[in-house]
Amino acid sequence: MAVLAYLLAGCAAAVQSPELPSPSVKIDIITPTASATPTLQPTITPSPNLLVTLTPTLSPTPTPDPFLELYIDSLAARTYGGGVLQDVGNLASPGGFSRKLFKYRSEGLDMYGFLNIPDGDGPFPVIIMLHGYVEPAQYKTVAYSARYADALAEFGYFVIHPNLRRYAPSPDAPNQLGLGDTIDTLNLVSLVRQQAGSEGMLKKADASRIGLWGHSMGAGIVLRLLIIDPELQGGLLYASIHADESVNLEHFKDDGRGTSKLDAPFSALRLISPASFLEKISAPLSIHHGDADTVVPVEWSNQLCEKLIDLGKEVECAVYSGQPHTFQNSADVQFIENSAIFFRRVLK
Repeated sequence: MAVLAYLLAGCAAAVQSPELPSPSVKIDIITPTASATPTLQPTITPSPNLLVTLTPTLSPTPTPDPFLELYIDSLAARTYGGGVLQDVGNLASPGGFSRKLFKYRSEGLDMYGFLNIPDGDGPFPVIIMLHGYVEPAQYKTVAYSARYADALAEFGYFVIHPNLRRYAPSPDAPNQLGLGDTIDTLNLVSLVRQQAGSEGMLKKADASRIGLWGHSMGAGIVLRLLIIDPELQGGLLYASIHADESVNLEHFKDDGRGTSKLDAPFSALRLISPASFLEKISAPLSIHHGDADTVVPVEWSNQLCEKLIDLGKEVECAVYSGQPHTFQNSADVQFIENSAIFFRRVLK
């Protein structure tokens, strides 16, 4: 029993665990915090029947230029002529030529005027004469400008004198800055070229020799025509309005004389005005003005002469001392002679 007690006591001592020493380094045990559960976006599966339309981004549509058809380049690109010059009857004439009333179509309008046909066989060189401003209610077909047409017919020219728009029996139709008159005259010139030498009113006309004569607003039309139609062989300007339409609009703003108003920006007026295209003129010019003109300043013709000379154009310029807008007495006779000399040089 003593031996057993001894053995048990020894076994107990043998299985008792020794005490562990304290660690020399303190270790903090960190318990990780669980991350937030992410929110999952639902997956969308498109329906095979769903049609998705994408709208393209469009550039703004440019605004059309409301003055485009009035520009000199636009007028030069047009086609003119067609129809016939119709004989509407005989008019009284002083002799040496016969005078007739004519009608033709332009832009759907019935345009009228008179023509002087020299006596003889012809063919005769043609002068298309454009009158200036007259109060429309006081205008007559054989008006103040008829004396110039008659004198030139006696010198052997086939003179065609249309009534411009507003001047009865021609109709009152849109005519901004005389551009309607410009188109009408271009149609008339083309018609003369097509029918000259044929049976009818133009049988004695020579289509190869056409010149222009214009007074005041008519002279402004002549200047535009010489730019548009390089086949014209000469132009005479008598007390002409300004070659820059912005100057005319300012000068005539109170009385409306000579031009119909046009509310247009300067950029458009520049492309309408002959002043911007003088370098395109190839025909000789003859410019006449009185220094006592109270309607159209003589300085306008002087400036135009200087500009044309600078451009190397063939131009003659004459200032008549003491003469008003329409010449009088001996100065008028001299002007007619000077006109005949000019046309003899360029047309005969």
